[in-house]
Amino acid sequence: MSVDFVLRPTVATDAAWIAELRAVVMRPDLERLQRFDPVRVRERFLNGFEPEHTYIIHSDGVDAGVIAIRPEPDSRWIEHFYVAPAHQGKGLGSAVLRHVMSASVDERPFRLDVLQGSPARRLYERHGFVLESEDPIDVFMVAPVKP
Repeated sequence: MSVDFVLRPTVATDAAWIAELRAVVMRPDLERLQRFDPVRVRERFLNGFEPEHTYIIHSDGVDAGVIAIRPEPDSRWIEHFYVAPAHQGKGLGSAVLRHVMSASVDERPFRLDVLQGSPARRLYERHGFVLESEDPIDVFMVAPVKP
């Protein structure tokens, strides 16, 4: 199944929409972990928003999600990867992740963290991410560089 999307660079005015999307998408997992705070979930994103590393996922004529790729000296971190609930389960997340990972000519591995018990972990495992470490809240994963 082919899913059409475009990644567009973000601008500062996208921040409020992304913070709201983050709150909606993360709420079930944060509530399950007894860590949901409606103010903190938004502020945490807004305080660290880096538009130069963040892209809006535009699909079916609407902004359907977001993904950030933050470069570090030894890896690239996938952060703030959220697909709006109305667009989940249709292959959009897989298509975006596959695109981001295959478009890279960089030798550094991709890393990310996902909340314990999140169904998103299965998506990442299907794309080659493996457990690196974990704590009671977060699961840190890495996609080893393919030769």
